[in-house]
Amino acid sequence: MIKIKRALISVSDKTGLVEFAKGLHKLGVEMISTGGTAQLLRTNAIPVKEVSDYTGFPEMLDGRVKTLHPKIHGGLLAVRDNPEHMKQLEAHGIGLIDMVIVNLYPFEKAIEKKNVSLEEAIENIDIGGPSMLRSAAKNYKSVAVICNPARYEEILKELQNNTGILSDKVLVNLAIEVFERTSEYDGAINSFLNNRFKADNSFANLPKEFRLGFNKIQDLRYGENPHQLAAFYSEGKKKEGLAAIKQLHGKELSYNNFLDLQAAVDIIREFDSPAAVIIKHNNPTGVASDKTLDGAYKKAFDCDSLSAFGGIVGLNRPVDAKCAQTIFKSGFMECIVAPSFDKEAVTILSEKKNLRLLELDIHGLMDEKYDFKKVAGGLLLQDKDNRDLKVDEVKVVSTIKPTKSQMDAMLFGWKLIKHVKSNAIVLVKGTQTIGIGAGQTSRVDSALHAIRKAGTKAKGSVLISDAFLPKEDTVTFAAKAGVKAIIQTGGSIMDEQVIKEANKRKVAMVTTGVRHFKH
Repeated sequence: MIKIKRALISVSDKTGLVEFAKGLHKLGVEMISTGGTAQLLRTNAIPVKEVSDYTGFPEMLDGRVKTLHPKIHGGLLAVRDNPEHMKQLEAHGIGLIDMVIVNLYPFEKAIEKKNVSLEEAIENIDIGGPSMLRSAAKNYKSVAVICNPARYEEILKELQNNTGILSDKVLVNLAIEVFERTSEYDGAINSFLNNRFKADNSFANLPKEFRLGFNKIQDLRYGENPHQLAAFYSEGKKKEGLAAIKQLHGKELSYNNFLDLQAAVDIIREFDSPAAVIIKHNNPTGVASDKTLDGAYKKAFDCDSLSAFGGIVGLNRPVDAKCAQTIFKSGFMECIVAPSFDKEAVTILSEKKNLRLLELDIHGLMDEKYDFKKVAGGLLLQDKDNRDLKVDEVKVVSTIKPTKSQMDAMLFGWKLIKHVKSNAIVLVKGTQTIGIGAGQTSRVDSALHAIRKAGTKAKGSVLISDAFLPKEDTVTFAAKAGVKAIIQTGGSIMDEQVIKEANKRKVAMVTTGVRHFKH
């Protein structure tokens, strides 16, 4: 534990500082500070000494150099119970500094600007701040270090209750928080510069080091199962993506809810016209687009009304009373995520006590750059699968040519297929899924599952496959069910036989040369 006699203050974010400094002054703490911070303290009648007066060396280079001085870092790094350290301090006239109150230049905020210049970003890279924080945190047994304004109140209370003394436990926790902050700060700089100077998005230009920095938002009741601990973290300080969800009604979100919400949002963002999706266990039970949101939801629900029970609903338009009534009548759902809900819609849906109503600016979400998965001893990183497909990129390989309506249905299904677990087969009519086969260990099993789900609706549909057809069996079963067109990747050693079977069954077939596996 230490008694705080002298504090160094240099902050960019001055929230709560005046009250904290007044409290320190009442406890008899001497304060030294820099530029704008010192001016703020003087304006509020708080005695303070300028760092330049303390060190005997002026600030220079437009403020780039002001605290990088032996009288600062010597006072922070000296080990108090090391006689040689104390002897050296005395010989050079260096006093001890017991507390550092520093927060950093707002680099993360600066780079949020749409067209931030490299020069502005670089000028917001703090040098002296991280140096003081790290020096103080390294010597945490003798120096209290505060980088988070939210800590001021509790620290001041601790000091007031203990005649200016901080406990070892508090000192350790403050030091840990500092190293978390400086790591996060350096990671943001690394990421910005890496992206700014990267020539392209080729594999060679994936980052050499990939650092993750997340902040806990909330603990969750449990993970995928009740015996697993879980929490939700946001990426960086700014709440984006699912971290920006506004919950209007319903009980607390679960770990599995977050996973399924992400799947729902990923899918409905693919479509410009009103669209709806229902998600179960990270796979869609139905997806549709229509002239109205109500119509889109009805079609998505009708794809597989049995599996839709207890699902997560994703909508890409504001929810009105008509759509709300339709959802209300369709049975139990876990969550609904949409850009907004009108008052009448909220009133209708709030009658279901446990239904979570969630607002999210779906259209304003930033595209994720990377997709990554943790494996034992490492991390797998890849570019996000954002590959689109245009009609002039497909190749007609069958004798029968697809009609325009069939091609439109294929392209609708192709937007969806990359969000379905492989092996994936989807049957589509117009802009509505009628059967989805996901996550099977063989492609023909996925096809049979989709055909079974579609039933008689399979007649006249198109089939979408996320990869090539390894055998002609999928074509055979699809044609018998009434499928009239197929879009697939192509490139199998069995392509000739597969195409031959399509011609035999009078099924139009196109290939994309693009695969959309999702594991």
